[in-house]
Amino acid sequence: MNKLEKIKKENIKDHIPIIMDDTLEKIYEIIGNKKLDRILEIGTAHGYSALCFSKMLSEQGKIDTIERSHDNVEKAIKNVKTMKLDKKINIIEGDAVDVLPTINNKYDLIFIDAAKGKYPFFLEQSLRLIKKGGIIFADNILYKGYVMSDYNKHKQRTAVTHLREYIKLVTENQELETEILDIGDGLAVSKMK
Repeated sequence: MNKLEKIKKENIKDHIPIIMDDTLEKIYEIIGNKKLDRILEIGTAHGYSALCFSKMLSEQGKIDTIERSHDNVEKAIKNVKTMKLDKKINIIEGDAVDVLPTINNKYDLIFIDAAKGKYPFFLEQSLRLIKKGGIIFADNILYKGYVMSDYNKHKQRTAVTHLREYIKLVTENQELETEILDIGDGLAVSKMK
């Protein structure tokens, strides 16, 4: 078993949410052979998806990934070092709501996979940070099927409302070409024209 597989198995065992295989495959398929210079990830967890995305980077390419949980940051740093990718993956500790407005880089790809209730804010910041022709991916956009159903339990209501708002924003934005894919837990793919 390679190191990445081992990290994946540990995440699953510890109930750390990670990118689903079919979602990851789809992202690889969409990016194709293009090599990316900059990737921004909102929501690092233990760094598994950032490690997977690192194979899409150009030689000088870098990933910035934001995580608010200190324990997750420590674990992600350890995983990134294990994979010898600490020169490529920059882990930023902090709440993405506070961190994003301080970033001024431009990115080829932005991957949103953090607090579902904050997706509209993450989108607003992503639109500022994405390069022309860049792609914004939002994971878990269908949220266990609740987003497209008339589900209205109080516990998930905020998340569902904000995910529906995100879908409305990306599908109505004239600068974006958006597809909502029913893979994994739902993936919104928005290309900046």
